[in-house]
Amino acid sequence: MKVRTYEAEGEVPAELRAQAEELREQAWPGLAGPHDPALRPVPMLLVTPEGVVTAALEILTKDIVHRGRTYRASGLSAVATDEAHRGRGHGRRLVAAARTEIAERGADLGLFTCDRELRGFYEGAGWQVLEGTVLVGGTPQEPFPSDREGFDKVTVASFFTDRAKRDAEAFRGCRIELYPGVIDRLW
Repeated sequence: MKVRTYEAEGEVPAELRAQAEELREQAWPGLAGPHDPALRPVPMLLVTPEGVVTAALEILTKDIVHRGRTYRASGLSAVATDEAHRGRGHGRRLVAAARTEIAERGADLGLFTCDRELRGFYEGAGWQVLEGTVLVGGTPQEPFPSDREGFDKVTVASFFTDRAKRDAEAFRGCRIELYPGVIDRLW
């Protein structure tokens, strides 16, 4: 299996893009679709030698201001593993590769939410849970917080640059404003 990384959604070959969209539809029925180009989506796929996509995700990136400091933040979105391939480590391999990719692209930190029951999955791929941290997406006029009623999310992160590592405690137990927009409301 090989991890394939593309610089933009439009660069993914049509056959692989169709398979990745099917995986997203399995995981997130009715929510598949392109990401806001302002978030510079970077698709990553785990592909068999036969050309079968077993797992897919996208890295989204933007600058955020937190406690008066600007950071380049990236997050994972639309993480999906083919139901027929689950439990074999494919998703974890891709999520770990995405963590490395984010660091290599110069982000200060990786930051996103996941369903509470997936906490161990992400921790196993090198991410750490930020207890009590809430991400606020949407827009300033229409905020979309990860602690809204009906959500059961945890925030996970990795700190890559020396500055982000020094400031890591400032990201624990707080609200972090992402405001990615109306297309991508919360990474």
